[in-house]
Amino acid sequence: MSTTNMASSSSGYWEDLRKQARQLENELDLKLVSFSKLCTSYCSGNNGLGINQRARDSRSDSVGSSHDNLMVAMTTEIEQLLAKLTSVNNKMVEFAAGTKAHNAALMHTLQRHKDILQDYSNEFHKTKTNFFSLKEREDLLGSVHRDIESYKSGSAVNNRRTELFLKEHEHLRNSDRLIDNAISIAMATKENMTFQRGVLKSIQTRVTTLANRFPAINGLIQKINLRKRRDSLILGTVIGVCAILLLLYTFH
Repeated sequence: MSTTNMASSSSGYWEDLRKQARQLENELDLKLVSFSKLCTSYCSGNNGLGINQRARDSRSDSVGSSHDNLMVAMTTEIEQLLAKLTSVNNKMVEFAAGTKAHNAALMHTLQRHKDILQDYSNEFHKTKTNFFSLKEREDLLGSVHRDIESYKSGSAVNNRRTELFLKEHEHLRNSDRLIDNAISIAMATKENMTFQRGVLKSIQTRVTTLANRFPAINGLIQKINLRKRRDSLILGTVIGVCAILLLLYTFH
């Protein structure tokens, strides 16, 4: 009877852990979807603003601050949920290790929860890294642009220097594009020449193979070439003799 009660208690504890894990996984799924949408909206907004730097700077500090606070709060919540789910999974691992009968269904369930936790952790860290990288880049570009605007708002000499700086920057960008195009053309040319070399090697190999397969044809071609050379020598000799006789007749 006590064994039955212990089995029932163990089963109840396992089901309670599974229930907690499923609940945390559902909460994490909803939070990650919201977190991803928030990051996507932030990225989309900044990409649109990136076309016009002034529009980016015109975004109010209150909106940016509230957005950053929301991101920080959501990041903290997701990290706490991941920590809780990790703790529940560890308890499930301890329970499975203390169970004498390791059945396939229990191990499969445990592995599935581990995989879900791993997927959620990877997705969260990837989204978080992308967001903070974009934010750091935006802050850097915003700082540079503010410095440029401050410099441009000075004297006429400073304005002229700023214009020259911007033009030089544009020239550098155009040069980079031209270099990239030249590299692309060179790579394409190299690939084309490599392909043509392979085709020529293939043709040469086929001709050699054909000549080796038909040695009689190869011998016949050599005889024809020798006969051509002999006929050329005879014709040249006749023409030379005729020319000499003609000269002798002329000066006689």
